[in-house]
Amino acid sequence: MKLKDELLVKYEKLKRYLHELGSVAVAYSSGVDSTLLLKIAHEELGDNVIAMTAHSHAFPQREYEEASAFCEQEGIRQIIVEADELQMEGFRMNPADRCYICKHALFENFLTLAKEQQIAWVAEGSNMDDEGDYRPGLRAVAELGVKSPLRYAGLTKEDIRNLSQILGLPTWNKPSYACLASRFVYGEEITKEKLYMVEQAEKLLMDMGLKQMRVRIHGTIARIEVLPEEFGVLIKQDNCDRIVRCFKEYGFSYITMDLQGYRTGSMNETIETVTENNSNTCNRN
Repeated sequence: MKLKDELLVKYEKLKRYLHELGSVAVAYSSGVDSTLLLKIAHEELGDNVIAMTAHSHAFPQREYEEASAFCEQEGIRQIIVEADELQMEGFRMNPADRCYICKHALFENFLTLAKEQQIAWVAEGSNMDDEGDYRPGLRAVAELGVKSPLRYAGLTKEDIRNLSQILGLPTWNKPSYACLASRFVYGEEITKEKLYMVEQAEKLLMDMGLKQMRVRIHGTIARIEVLPEEFGVLIKQDNCDRIVRCFKEYGFSYITMDLQGYRTGSMNETIETVTENNSNTCNRN
């Protein structure tokens, strides 16, 4: 498969930019975006590239294992960074800028480690489509001077998937993912136990063949989002029985299906409500 002219231009721009950086520590999660960035950076810069992967309660074990396997397969040096978001000031209470709190602390750590390894820059995998959603983590990226090569090159999510397929990366059709904390409604306390509940619940759905999905948590209520075309799989009686039985074993009291289906950032729909409630609380004091 050949690169279309527009994608080729972006690809070449990305490679030139990486060469200008000289050496890079890539924040690597095993997702579609960071895998492409790491692959191309390594091809262009060789041993001047390292992968930095966070290991934490909010990062599913499956993703961690995939990240380590990819680095081993590609011969890329990887540094595992043990992180505990729940100890970051303010994170546990899940404010609307939760992602900023986490990314700022994590990237500060990455920057320190990169300097120790004599690596000039830290880079992350956000793309052009990330600019259209509520992404407080990008504020931390900008404040700390972390590089965003895929955005610099103008690559969209579709571009990244197409380029990944052309380069033979196994992640080209991998479902989009995000840290487990994004499953919590803003303002609800994030705990290790609830993160594990969500991780187990989503693993079950994946094992059942559901691809792009989320298990959102509201107290002890699980709200399942799947693509509309997979509604039939979810509501098949045998699957329903298994989901209800297992989810209750994980700690959920009620299990629901979201009729709007899977959509990115659905918890962002509550931001205005949370802000308004916080304002009302302050006014009553």
